Amino acid sequence: MQFFKDLSVSSFTAGFVAVLVGFTSSVAIVFQAAQAFHATPEMMASWMWALGIGMGLCSLVPSLWLKKPVMVAWSTPGAAVLASAGALGGFSMQQAVGAFMLCAVLITLAGVTGWFERVMNRIPLALASALLAGVLARFGLSGFTAAQTALPLVVVMLLAYLLGKRLWPRYAVPVTLLIAIVFVAITTGFTRASIVFCLTVPVYVAPSFSGAAFVSLTLPLFIVTMASQNLPGVAAIQASGFGDERSTGGDAGIPISKVITLTGLATLVLAPFGAFALNLSAITAAICMGPEAHAQSQRRYTAAVSCGAIYVVIGLFGAAIIGVLTAFPKELVAAIAGLALLGTIGGALAAALREEAYREAAIITFLVTLSGVVVAGVGSAFWGVVAGALALLVQHAGRGRTLQTPGA
Repeated sequence: MQFFKDLSVSSFTAGFVAVLVGFTSSVAIVFQAAQAFHATPEMMASWMWALGIGMGLCSLVPSLWLKKPVMVAWSTPGAAVLASAGALGGFSMQQAVGAFMLCAVLITLAGVTGWFERVMNRIPLALASALLAGVLARFGLSGFTAAQTALPLVVVMLLAYLLGKRLWPRYAVPVTLLIAIVFVAITTGFTRASIVFCLTVPVYVAPSFSGAAFVSLTLPLFIVTMASQNLPGVAAIQASGFGDERSTGGDAGIPISKVITLTGLATLVLAPFGAFALNLSAITAAICMGPEAHAQSQRRYTAAVSCGAIYVVIGLFGAAIIGVLTAFPKELVAAIAGLALLGTIGGALAAALREEAYREAAIITFLVTLSGVVVAGVGSAFWGVVAGALALLVQHAGRGRTLQTPGA
């Protein structure tokens, strides 16, 4: 099978790091969202089952089919919105499931009609790259601020990474992760976790629909998922050279509208079991789409396939696997994420600042996105693009200059 010929240690490690970062950085928010709707322990396990299966299959199958790294994740800002709105609104789990399903319908429509992809294709590559750099830079900063609480670990990981880049460039991240695990094992040790291996049993919850839930849950969930997740997700695809309008070697890129449609349909099917919103990934996508995953871009799909396979295993053995992942110190997770993203951050910044005509607008996009500002419940990724587009409009409107879009 071609996949096993293309698979490498670096690509599998990239997939594992993506899962490690994706789960440990936001699983607590998902649990808070479930608890806001009075979920039982069985329901919370079902949420992990639905999200793991959904993310896994939506990443694994298209990546194998297209031979491109398609990365799907849950909506972290969406979970935050649900945790807040659920606690304040007093909605039941049945009403929440109904809201998830309606949100899935809206996401599916956004994919089927292609309107979201058309909007994204109007954003210049410089702004898309600046957006991606702003999203990823927060993780890069976290990787080094972790030194405040675990200085020896971060120093060891940084030295291991730098030596790895010099001696074994393709395996710098796997070597760094291995050395970090050994260092933690012989010093502070891993966090104790109760691990019981058993298959997760999904729990079906019949949906209930109401106007209040649509306004308070569905619409906010849809807006933040599209603006704070899918938008930087598309930026990651474009900046990595896998966009539909940026073919390489005659091969079409990732069909963004079709993937968004797939995430909507998967959410619709799995919503009664706890999948609140699936979407394109940005952070974990950058890990699997960057040069650290594999030097040859046509083989990076194996990182996404590996990530998807691990997600499926997490879904099947949710409680046990989450126990294993959360045993890693948070500083180790932050540092390995920051180091794994260095190359992608540098490449995105280089692309964003390459053209002088876009430079100031790109810097504005980068800084607004990096700020993490939230306005009207919508995250900084959206406002970064708005600010950058406004800067371009003010600077170039009426000058007769044709601005370069990603497909140009």
